Amino acid sequence: MEEVDLEGFCSYLEDSFPDLKEKGVIIGFDARAHPPSGGSSKRFATLAATVFISRQVPVYLFCDITPTPFVPFTVSHIGLCAGIMVTASHNPKQDNGYKVYWNNGAQIIPPHDKGISVAIEKCLEPWSKSWDTEEAMRSPLLRDPYQDIYKKYFSAVQKLCFHREINQKSKVKIVHTSVHGVGHTFVQSAFTAFDLQPPFAVQEQKHPDPEFPTVKYPNPEEGEGVLTLSFSLADEIGATVVLANDPDADRLAVAEKQENGSWRVFSGNELGALLGWWVFQCWKKQQKAEQLKETVKDVYMLASTVSSKILRAIAIKEGFHFEETLTGFKWMGNRGKELLEQGKTVLFAFEEAIGYMCSPAVLDKDGVSAAAITGEFTSYLATQNITLSQQLKAIYEEYGYHITKNSYFICHDQNTIHQLFERLRTFRGPNTYPQECGGISVIAVRDLTTGFDSNHPNNKAVLPTSKNSQMITFTFANGGVATMRTSGTEPKIKYYTELCAAPGNSDLTQLKAELDNLVEAIVEDFFQPKINNLIPRPE
Repeated sequence: MEEVDLEGFCSYLEDSFPDLKEKGVIIGFDARAHPPSGGSSKRFATLAATVFISRQVPVYLFCDITPTPFVPFTVSHIGLCAGIMVTASHNPKQDNGYKVYWNNGAQIIPPHDKGISVAIEKCLEPWSKSWDTEEAMRSPLLRDPYQDIYKKYFSAVQKLCFHREINQKSKVKIVHTSVHGVGHTFVQSAFTAFDLQPPFAVQEQKHPDPEFPTVKYPNPEEGEGVLTLSFSLADEIGATVVLANDPDADRLAVAEKQENGSWRVFSGNELGALLGWWVFQCWKKQQKAEQLKETVKDVYMLASTVSSKILRAIAIKEGFHFEETLTGFKWMGNRGKELLEQGKTVLFAFEEAIGYMCSPAVLDKDGVSAAAITGEFTSYLATQNITLSQQLKAIYEEYGYHITKNSYFICHDQNTIHQLFERLRTFRGPNTYPQECGGISVIAVRDLTTGFDSNHPNNKAVLPTSKNSQMITFTFANGGVATMRTSGTEPKIKYYTELCAAPGNSDLTQLKAELDNLVEAIVEDFFQPKINNLIPRPE
């Protein structure tokens, strides 16, 4: 984060909001630090505040570390023009960055992202007072919203609790790790707000530590490698469920002890199925039976286009609406806000990268509230002698199995990436895509780089397109769907595959074998010509 970046952003806000100097902005930060450079998330947040204060813009700056969800919550709760969260989320320890939120409480999308970039290009000279942090920290324009937002956030979280009596009596033991990030205090408070016994903390990872000394990658999405200490503690105390946040606590991973003593780490899609089903059941029980058929018509759930379509299957049977958006919570947050303004009920949104929005109070993924909801869900199931794994199986048996398999290749060569995707667009000549893969017919293609979608009139895509990123989705005759795309933050080519079966098809072994064969064919047919320049995902 550089001063010229924030100066450009500030200039753009000045042009966009005539009342910027009345309303102001919120700035939060995580616990990252870079001793060699003297930098830290807190230092960057202070510099950002200084830039805005130098332009007489009120700044709400948290006095201490907070989870990322606190920033969009504050934008919406106070009614501010924008928010900044200084964080590198789950990236390696040497990284840092920041997320930007618009006045609607969601991350920025076009045209604001491009408008900010243009404004930054026009502000290449630092403003005279944008480095005077001492004066800025004494300014009456600087306010600390920590205590107020802390209370208001957990007051909002309490509204997501539907089984308080069960929670109060629950004997379920749950382990939680914040993976050296900010999550510990806030997840403890979320459990308290639900009247749940606080989860057992992994002591070695409980306190923020920017060195992340016990893990190779501070990303619970990587699974068992990050959760080793959690499993050890859980086995020691007899806990059956493990919860893990990433360092800025906007994501949540969940694992459960199996009967054979092993641990099952739920994929982001599996947890999306569990939480989506649970949130809907909780909502449904609050409705009057005679009005349900009408009220459910205004209910919406969202998921990113590379995430499982299990919510679509549930929506078709239960009568609510399901929509998919582009990858990233910025799209789900903004679409959620649009629906809310239309008087709709947005119950849930998720992305396969363990991100979950369980309340419109935060129009972004929120690992803190999701942790408490998972705690209540687990406690409720325990009263029925049902495990999370058993409930997931029941969901798939009722709505149809949705088996997913995702991975990625690392590639640092942009030419290789370009050639790989262009080959798929000229498979049998100009403007032709593969017609089959592994002997399975391709029945539809959507290319959100070029705007092509064979499922729509004139072959024009409905979802927004971008020539700056690569993304192609293939739909197969056997019910399989595969998406290949480039990462926006890492040198990766990711692929996402799913096989959707109709309810009643419970031959899971056959379905998994069929998906494995499809993935092998995709890697061989679509990736193989460039495989020498690609590095497989590390195990």
